Amino acid sequence: MKKVKKKEKDYFLFFLKIIAILIVVIFVFIAQRNFDAYVIRILTLCGIYVILGVSLNLINGFTGQFSLGHAGFMSIGAYVSALLYMSPELKEVNYFITPLIWPFSVIQIPFFISVIAGGIIAALVGFLVGAPCLRLKGDYLAIVTFGFSEIIRIIFNNLQSITNGPLGLKGLPSYTNLWWSWGAAIFTIYFISNLINSSYGRALKSIREDEAAAEAMGVNLFYHKGLAFVVGAFFAGIGGALLGSLIMTIDPNTFSVVMTFQIIVIVIVGGLGSITGTVIVATIFAILMEFLRVFESPMNFFGTKLPGIPGMRMLIFSIILMVVILFFKRGLMGGKEFSLKQFIKIFSRDNRVIKEGS
Repeated sequence: MKKVKKKEKDYFLFFLKIIAILIVVIFVFIAQRNFDAYVIRILTLCGIYVILGVSLNLINGFTGQFSLGHAGFMSIGAYVSALLYMSPELKEVNYFITPLIWPFSVIQIPFFISVIAGGIIAALVGFLVGAPCLRLKGDYLAIVTFGFSEIIRIIFNNLQSITNGPLGLKGLPSYTNLWWSWGAAIFTIYFISNLINSSYGRALKSIREDEAAAEAMGVNLFYHKGLAFVVGAFFAGIGGALLGSLIMTIDPNTFSVVMTFQIIVIVIVGGLGSITGTVIVATIFAILMEFLRVFESPMNFFGTKLPGIPGMRMLIFSIILMVVILFFKRGLMGGKEFSLKQFIKIFSRDNRVIKEGS
């Protein structure tokens, strides 16, 4: 009887997951056809921030490794994918000072394959960086990964024949839409949540709690830290590729430390080790980033003209971060997750209350 009930619950969970995916697909379909371009752009950004936040939470939240190199992986994904999906004619227009080297000058592949390639190259670089750096802990790891991000930015600034240097790449084809961003976001959530709920995820959490105890229990620290770093770098590269196509222009300064700071704010406010919190805060963050632009432009306040102050949006987010740290030390979700199993439990409890009342 227990096995039958368990199978029934599994079938019901699968049915609920299908319904949830269908709801998202229907919403994206309606939004893509009926919403104006500005709203669609904001919703697309929400999906990209979800990808970036969840991928960084895997490293910082679930594994406990304080990384500041996410912007570097994003830039690698953005440049690699752009060089692969740009047409040769567009490349000639951009590289008018120093010609682009072969074979990038003649190659052009579909957008989907180029995005995957950008993620793979970012993951490869993540392994090469993580292999020597993951022996470090805490602030030391943060400093090294931040240095890596800055080194990538400087290298891209000087590789004129590959990245076009400080001029960057302009007029990129805008392939990224709601389907791309939220499709990738759903896959990111699905993949990382399954990874966390597996034996690998339990090993990552044990490393976060106590590395010495985890190693004593037979957990391979290098392998599991490297796994988290590579997976996080892969999805950061995917997010960077989608973001580059969305804004249609990239240069070395596009992926500065400010971008990493934004993603860290999302992870900390949402809750370290909470995918649900990261998704919620990433969506709110992307929306507020647009609505708070009013503070960076001149405005009238009760007849008084106030000049716009550049950077006010990030100052406001910094204040929000301090408030969360003071009153919600573990973030809004505190490491908790919303799952369909919890939904079923709540639903079954409500039914019991109704039956008992009747």
